[in-house]
Amino acid sequence: MKILVIGGGGREHALVWKIAQSPMVKKIYCAPGNAGIGKIAECLEIPATDILALRNFVFKNKIDLTVVGPEAPLVDGIVDLFREDNLKIFGPSKAAAQLEGSKAFCKDILKKNGVPTAHFSILKTFTEARAFMKQAKFPVVFKADGLAAGKGVAICETIESAEEWLKNVMEKRSFGEAGKIVVAEEFLQGEEVSILTITDGNSILVLEPAQDHKRVLDNDQGPNTGGMGAYSPVPFVSPKMINQIIKEIIIPTVHGLKRSGVPYQGVLYAGLILTSNGPKVLEYNVRFGDPETQPLMVRLKSDIIPLMLATIKQELHKVASPEWYPETALCVVIASGGYPGDYKKGFVINGLAEAEKIKNIQVFHSGTAWKNEQVVTTGGRVFGVTGRGKNIEEARKITYQAVEAITFENSFYRKDIGIKAPRIKAFAAGQYG
Repeated sequence: MKILVIGGGGREHALVWKIAQSPMVKKIYCAPGNAGIGKIAECLEIPATDILALRNFVFKNKIDLTVVGPEAPLVDGIVDLFREDNLKIFGPSKAAAQLEGSKAFCKDILKKNGVPTAHFSILKTFTEARAFMKQAKFPVVFKADGLAAGKGVAICETIESAEEWLKNVMEKRSFGEAGKIVVAEEFLQGEEVSILTITDGNSILVLEPAQDHKRVLDNDQGPNTGGMGAYSPVPFVSPKMINQIIKEIIIPTVHGLKRSGVPYQGVLYAGLILTSNGPKVLEYNVRFGDPETQPLMVRLKSDIIPLMLATIKQELHKVASPEWYPETALCVVIASGGYPGDYKKGFVINGLAEAEKIKNIQVFHSGTAWKNEQVVTTGGRVFGVTGRGKNIEEARKITYQAVEAITFENSFYRKDIGIKAPRIKAFAAGQYG
C-alpha cells in the first residue's frame, strides 16, 4: 500500500513511525512532514490545510490510504472532499469534526445526550459576556469556540482578569474568528485523563489511557499549550473506570451523533476530568492527540493499518482489540523559548545522535527542518522525546536522559512529566476502584 499522512508535527512523526512497521505498507508520503519524518517517508511541499492540492496528489499518485493528523483539514472538510472521488481517508466528516471545531456544538451534543460535563453558557457578544460576569461564580473557565491550537482556554480567578481575556478574544480577536463566540464553564477540580477511541459509527475500540500535561510550566503553572508531555498507561485509571467512561460518555456521544444524522468515523478523543462526582467531559478532539500519540504508538503492539481500514469500511467489529506492550511510555516535549507565545526559529539543534543512541528512546520531531545540512528549529514544540520503561519511574529516567542530550538556543521543557501519577493512584482507587 501507498500511504499519505497529513501533518508535520510530533503526532504525525509517531504515526509515520508506526505505519512504517506494517507489512502492508510499501511507501509513505507526508505533507508537509519535518526533518525527522523525512528519514522514513517522502515529505511533500503541500501544506496540511491545502485540501485541494492534497486531493489532487492522492488521485494522481494512486494513494491507497490517507491518514489525517491535525484538526484543521478535518474541520475544513477534507474527508468529504476525498469521499466524493471514492478515495480512502481515515477521519471524520466535516459535520462530525464540528465536535472539535466548535465548542458550542460540542456542548449542545453533550447536553442533548445526557453526557456529564461542566455547566456552561454560550456567549455570543461581549455585551452578553459582561452580563454573564456580573452573576458568575469565579473561577470560571472560558473557551474560544473555534480552533485555537490548544491555546484558546483561560481559567479566570477574578472578574477583572475575565474581562481582559474576553475583550482580547471577542473584540480584539486575538484568536481571529475562533473567538467570535466564547463558551463559559464552571471550574471543575480533579485529575485530567485522555481517552482515545476508534469508532466506525457503530462499534468502538478503546485505546490505552494517557495523561497530557497542558500547562507550560512545572506544577501545572502558566498558560495552556498544545501539550508539554504525556505518558501511558495511567496508573489511576482502572478497568472499572474505563467501563464507566465508555458507558456514560463515549457510547452516548457516538450514538447521539448518529441519531442527529452525523455518523462518526475515526479517532474520537475525550479529554476528561475525574471529579468527585465521576468523570466529566472537558472537550472532544476529532483526531489523535499530540503529545498523547507519541507514547501510545510506542506502546501499540498491533498493526495500526487494519484498524484504520476497518473503520473506513465500517467493519470495526471484525477486528480484534489492539495489543499493547505492558511497559510505560513517557513523552517530554522540548519547546522553543517564548512558546506558547512568540518564539524565534532557525536555531541549530545539537545532540540528536547521542539521544537516539539511548536504548528504548524514540525522538519524534515536531518543529524541525533541514537547513545547510543541519537540523534547525521551526516550531514552538520542537521534539517529543519518548522513552519506554518497565514502570513510570524508569520511563522518566530514560526519557530525561535523552532530553538532556538535545540542546538548542532558548530551549526549555517541563521537568515533572508523570511525576505525580503514583501519588494520585490512591485518590482514584478511592473514587473509582
